[in-house]
Amino acid sequence: MQTAVLLLIMGLVDLSISQYHSQWHWLSHLRGRWRHVPWQAEDMDCPLECDCPSAYPTAMFCHNRKLQHVPYVPSHIKYVYLQRNQITGIQDGVFDNATDLIWVALFNNQLQSDKIGKNVFSKLKNLDRLLLDHNELTRVPSNLPTSIKDLRLGHNKISKFPNWFKGMAELTTLQLQANAIEDVGGVFKGLKSLTVLDMRKNRLKSIPEQLPERLQQLYLDSNNIGSVPAGFFTMLPKLQFVRLAHNKLTDKGLPSNVFNVSTLVELDLSFNKLEKIPVVNRNLEYLYLQANKIKEFSLSSFCSAINMINFSKLRMLRLDANEISAKDIPAEAAYCLRHVASIDV
Repeated sequence: MQTAVLLLIMGLVDLSISQYHSQWHWLSHLRGRWRHVPWQAEDMDCPLECDCPSAYPTAMFCHNRKLQHVPYVPSHIKYVYLQRNQITGIQDGVFDNATDLIWVALFNNQLQSDKIGKNVFSKLKNLDRLLLDHNELTRVPSNLPTSIKDLRLGHNKISKFPNWFKGMAELTTLQLQANAIEDVGGVFKGLKSLTVLDMRKNRLKSIPEQLPERLQQLYLDSNNIGSVPAGFFTMLPKLQFVRLAHNKLTDKGLPSNVFNVSTLVELDLSFNKLEKIPVVNRNLEYLYLQANKIKEFSLSSFCSAINMINFSKLRMLRLDANEISAKDIPAEAAYCLRHVASIDV
């Protein structure tokens, strides 16, 4: 009799252990995180909608899950990937448990400005990168952390915004392309660390004012800009790449020598209404002037004098889709433009 009871007890214990492991096996299978290692607290804390692989203990992957809300974010998580879902709003407090977040990726969702709490990101004092591009935002979220270095808001519906960037002295990259922005005033003035500003495909009628001195890359393609202020580029001593293609620039809108600055490496003025080649500095390496109305090839635009020591560093020159041909290029161009392999006309 004692033997039978003992066997029964042993059977029940084995059964309970089997059920216990079966439950966790099912749960791990649901999460897609089955591993032949003991469970850890971080694994147990991960929401079912996401993956928290042991190889990346501070990352939470929730992309491409058809999520309609931001799931619970454990306190140890620093990188959360929520891109390519169907999230329309974010309530205040959703990130309050994970204040050490460094990256938040929310691009390619359906975020709407009136469904984002005013203090959603305010407690994330270590946030470095915030990716909100390809959403339905009509304004920049408020109370953004001043720690952000990379802010992406491209491909939204932003038209106007108050000074939401105030105090963001650490911001180095700001992407606002493909919105509906007409005027920004002086909102970029305090962005002392900004090196890249992308405002392509907006409705700007003029170049933004009071840009930071550290700016290196300025992208303003596909706007309605008709002129460049005199001395504009001399106020940006670090600027190397400027793109003003697909605007409404005319010769009248370009002051004399406005592009004759030694720091510029690449200048794109294609698809405008220029009739003359503007004067550029001999340090410029890439010049794009295709699809304008240029009627003559002026060698003085590149070289003030032609000799063995005074020549242009230009490597690429595009003049195709203008009103000139190869026969309009003087023979002296071979000395002035000695680094250019070929000139597209």
